[in-house]
Amino acid sequence: MPHLAEHGALFAAAFLSATIFPFQSEVVLFAMLVAEHYTWWVLILVASVGNILGSVVNWFLGRFLAHFEDRRWFPVKRHQMAKAEAWYHRYGRWTLLLSWVPVIGDPLTIVAGLLREPLRVFVPLVTLAKTGRYLAVGALSLGWI
Repeated sequence: MPHLAEHGALFAAAFLSATIFPFQSEVVLFAMLVAEHYTWWVLILVASVGNILGSVVNWFLGRFLAHFEDRRWFPVKRHQMAKAEAWYHRYGRWTLLLSWVPVIGDPLTIVAGLLREPLRVFVPLVTLAKTGRYLAVGALSLGWI
């Protein structure tokens, strides 16, 4: 497959940006799209899959590591978790459609795991949100809108 290393780098950027690490995969995707060396739908697919899998990691963090939240090394502070939990309880699983939003999206995916949102519900909602964001980035960078 041509451009395997570049696609791998995009996947890694998208994966990392969905986890607790601060990263901006949209910038990487935008740059690759405007370079016009790559197939646009492959880039969006690679970025989406990476970002969705990163969110699934967050779900597992919330699901299985919640009892470590009082530790210093735990990446999300209790007050941040409380705020995200309140939001999630108020608006429910549909808040996962906001999982693409910077700052609040990643904590929402952790809270979904913490509150035991079924993975069969979590994945489709997050997929819709994350893929929609990358389609919007693609449309902007390719001049479709």
